[in-house]
Amino acid sequence: MKLAAVIAALERLAPLRLQDEWDNSGLQVGFPDSEVSRVLVCLDVTEDIVKEAVEKGCNLIVSHHPLIFKALRQVSDATYQQRCVVQALASGISIYSAHTSLDNAPGGVNHRIAGKLGLQQLRWLCPKEGEDAGSGLVGELPVPELDTDFLAQVRTTFGVKCLLHSAPTGREIRRVALCGGAGAFLMHDAVRASADCFLSGEFHYHDYFENQGMLLAELGHYQSEQFTQDLLQEYLTAACPGLPVIKTALDTNPIHYD
Repeated sequence: MKLAAVIAALERLAPLRLQDEWDNSGLQVGFPDSEVSRVLVCLDVTEDIVKEAVEKGCNLIVSHHPLIFKALRQVSDATYQQRCVVQALASGISIYSAHTSLDNAPGGVNHRIAGKLGLQQLRWLCPKEGEDAGSGLVGELPVPELDTDFLAQVRTTFGVKCLLHSAPTGREIRRVALCGGAGAFLMHDAVRASADCFLSGEFHYHDYFENQGMLLAELGHYQSEQFTQDLLQEYLTAACPGLPVIKTALDTNPIHYD
């Protein structure tokens, strides 16, 4: 299968027009006319990921986080991004990243998180004008839960070793706002949506003073988006019949918890 055909399939799920203006979703390394015989999906492209792709015979890496955010000043070995590009090209491996194009898409990253939590009546937290797309989601739990019970559910569902959160007060949680990754920019949208809780991968220190009584729960960036790998694997397997798609065996989270 041509790389161009795989890209077309990916962009039916996550059109590039949906990405945020600062982002760099899309083809990172490679040539659209090249042949793809096996795909590796991951969250982050690292040197170990490229090595894994070589070892497993994958000539396309599809990641969530872009390898290249800003223009490279050179293609050498000065940064890990440069080394990954060099290693990928030398090994005949293409790289494609679906970042905020997938975050903001219907059925994308945030919908997968909402599904894990069992949320219903979903709507965009910050809709994109003229599109069925947006940043973050807000939905309802089928049955309200005490804040301590909800936090316990989140901890179990996402397998987090360290869940940062604001102080439990015994409040009832029903309406939940969420955003995978760094969602602090949606704080005021969550407040306007009258969310009882805002769940994200990262918040800023001072957000905990400005939450206006809303429970904040911080999963960790990697932990909040970990199921994106399953989403990509499932989608590509269905969209590209006959093309083997495997999920990385590596945990690329650079943050450790003791």
